[in-house]
Amino acid sequence: MNLDHLIGLQRSVEITVDDKVTASSVGSGGVDVLSTPSMILLFEQTARDAVQSALPEGFTTVGTRVDIRHISATPVGERVRAGASVMEVTGRRILFAVSASDRHGTVGAGTHERYVVDIVGFMEKLVEKYSDRIGK
Repeated sequence: MNLDHLIGLQRSVEITVDDKVTASSVGSGGVDVLSTPSMILLFEQTARDAVQSALPEGFTTVGTRVDIRHISATPVGERVRAGASVMEVTGRRILFAVSASDRHGTVGAGTHERYVVDIVGFMEKLVEKYSDRIGK
């Protein structure tokens, strides 16, 4: 499967930081600012959505690596814009540049790696691996 057509695809989304995505809410810190885990989830979702419609039917991507820096805090009520852009494709591996910013500048940035998988095949392998738990 040639995935070179994915290079350059990008997507961005905006969210308002609310109580559900704060460090104090998700347990990653005791402050009411955008949490690092929530920022990573935002990067994963944005990257996935950047390429999903360009994949063949029955395929999706799964996250395998995140390498980011959380540079600046964003409090509840502020808007954060996250973006993902395909930098590189090697076989089924897709490498994204990811970044997030608020009205004062960069909040976080780095790279995110995803792999293209056949959903049925992926699930079959999972069921086989965990046959002692799945399907009983």
